[in-house]
Amino acid sequence: MLYDKLKNYSKSGIYPFHMPGHKRTDITEEGIIPYNIDITEIHDFDNLHSPNGVIDEIQKKAAKLYNAKNAFILINGSTGGILSAIRSMTNQGDKILMARNCHKSVYNSAELFNLNVDYIFPDTDSRYNILTSVSPCDIEDKLTKHNDEIRLVIITSPTYEGVVSDIKSISEICHKHGAKLLVDEAHGAHFPFSDSFPDEALNCGADAAVLSLHKTLPSLTQTALLITNDSELSEILAENLAVFETSSPSYILMSSIEKCLDFCENSKDKFKEYCCNLKTVREKLENLKYLKIYDKSDTDFDYDIGKIVISTANANISGTKLAEILRNNYQIETEMAYSDYVIVMTSVCDTEKAFDMLSDALISIDSELSKGADTERVPLKNLYTGKNFNACELYKFNKETIPFQNSEFRTSAEYIWAYPPGIPLIVPGEIISKELINYIEYLSACKVEIMSTKGGMTNYISVVKKD
Repeated sequence: MLYDKLKNYSKSGIYPFHMPGHKRTDITEEGIIPYNIDITEIHDFDNLHSPNGVIDEIQKKAAKLYNAKNAFILINGSTGGILSAIRSMTNQGDKILMARNCHKSVYNSAELFNLNVDYIFPDTDSRYNILTSVSPCDIEDKLTKHNDEIRLVIITSPTYEGVVSDIKSISEICHKHGAKLLVDEAHGAHFPFSDSFPDEALNCGADAAVLSLHKTLPSLTQTALLITNDSELSEILAENLAVFETSSPSYILMSSIEKCLDFCENSKDKFKEYCCNLKTVREKLENLKYLKIYDKSDTDFDYDIGKIVISTANANISGTKLAEILRNNYQIETEMAYSDYVIVMTSVCDTEKAFDMLSDALISIDSELSKGADTERVPLKNLYTGKNFNACELYKFNKETIPFQNSEFRTSAEYIWAYPPGIPLIVPGEIISKELINYIEYLSACKVEIMSTKGGMTNYISVVKKD
């Protein structure tokens, strides 16, 4: 509908005396950039921040597909949805509980809205050094400890590695203690379209969820959805989305969402074929000798089979080296390479031929590997030793820059994270441990990209100045 309107408008002969400045002229003359359907909010094309036409219809279709009362288009990724949702679900100074493996946008929200943060730590699978699911019992303990003063609980499910928490139990616990539950479900936008995937967070009782369509479905980058079953919350979400989303939304991105939803609605056979391909590739890779494919068959939590996590923990190469070999020798670019594993992100658009190429490459690489040295891995939750204050209070303190190697027991004045996935390893206000210093140096040695508030990680860090 919207796509067809854009096409017809581009052929109508109407001269565009309106933004954008390129006036639908393809200055590249290559037909790659869709200038001819890039418009602004003109007559009869609806308005993202007060939709009652074609955009409203897209949002209604999204709500229907995701079994939600309300769905909101996001055209600056899940980040805008997270900012809007957290502001909508809290007041300044509120106590919140968030999983320590949340995306940096959650931390930015807590800082911007002056929130009092406590953390819940996911379990760790020591075989792969991967953070797994959040324990409902741990959430119950935290909410009880805070005397039901926590207003909002935020968790990531599925994780970047595909691990899904028990959202049903967690939501019941949250609501019993008077807290709302927001789920960063960015990597789970494909869940409703096959029974082979875990159940969606909203179906399990979450109050709101954010989904990145562009991550696992055929939609353009920056496209996502914010969904909820709470009618009262929906009104507040709409107000805050108008704050955090651009006032000049891309109609190309919005039409991409529409086409993506159309595809999902009419592609049951394609999703069935996709899941068959996932099952086949996992069967082919079951007998790898040194590489290991992370699978829900050997876990006690739910797991997204669409994520293929390849562990190098028992091999004589790092995850980053494996990614390099796949790239240079087999023309396969992976989603993310970490110290001990590589993530291959799949989607319904991947072909059987592509899956065959992946399995053949991994089998070939595995045949040339040997067993790696046994390395004692510090559980990721042990890297965190506590905080002296919330990040939003950083302005109160003087700062100084010191060598990172000498920062043990000091209080960080900046963020440090591995990117991707953008989960902070250290947050302003937190105490730097020796284990954390060693871990970051280990990641750097494995050529994992380490970022800081100031940009690329250096050998120095900003810390709170001692009195």
